[in-house]
Amino acid sequence: MSTPHQQNTSNTDPEKKVLLAANNVGYVIRDKTILSDISLQLHSKEIITLIGPNGAGKTSLIRILLGLSHETSGTVVRGDDLRIGYVPQRIDVPKVMPIRVYDFLNVTGLHGIDQCEQVLEEVSCAYLLYSPMQNISGGEMQRVLLARALLKKPQLLVLDEPASGMDIIGQQALYNTIRCIRDKHDCGILMVSHDLHLVMAATDRVICLNSHICCTGHPDDVSEHPEYLKLFGDAIEGLALYSHHHDHEHDLSGNIVDSEHCHSCEHHQGNK
Repeated sequence: MSTPHQQNTSNTDPEKKVLLAANNVGYVIRDKTILSDISLQLHSKEIITLIGPNGAGKTSLIRILLGLSHETSGTVVRGDDLRIGYVPQRIDVPKVMPIRVYDFLNVTGLHGIDQCEQVLEEVSCAYLLYSPMQNISGGEMQRVLLARALLKKPQLLVLDEPASGMDIIGQQALYNTIRCIRDKHDCGILMVSHDLHLVMAATDRVICLNSHICCTGHPDDVSEHPEYLKLFGDAIEGLALYSHHHDHEHDLSGNIVDSEHCHSCEHHQGNK
């Protein structure tokens, strides 16, 4: 595992393309330092989780990586014509706006019914195609937002608290879908969270942020790092870090599905 002064940002796996890199990025607003000396690389075929307490600068860093805000020092380098799909933590659809899931996905008019149904199938929600947006659950909403991001055929997916408000079963199902998306599309995935114990089974690498990078590495290593424990020790005392190793999967209702792969992976393999 790397400490802030020992980060190895070299791309050691030739199959993992560097999609985006931040080099010594700093961000200051009205003389207040929000981010300091942030260096990281996001690769294809890799799931990275950015964790940190409230006020750690996670949102500011994401905005800078997406190009929505500009760093005050350092540089951000994005791959040529990098396609980024962004899934916000939540979206509010006015109750008085009668819009179906298909209309929401095809708001630009660039995608046909078949395309929209295909991405919904990939996130196990094809049955929602003609459902009113106002009637779907929070977990279904996150999957619809994920489907919308997939319509861009992204090389990098950025997910802001993707399992916010879900129970453990819903989180397991969603994280399994996210892994299947990575495996199918070879894209890089950056997830934002404030809870390592909820996402450690779904991520390859963790970056712990508190204005600067406190520690980074495999989830098991970060969970024992002194800097992580300093930030989250009180919150996780008596709480077992979760790692899912069952030989089955769950559907959206929490029922056990006797399968070695998620539905979207089976669907993909069946269409090869």
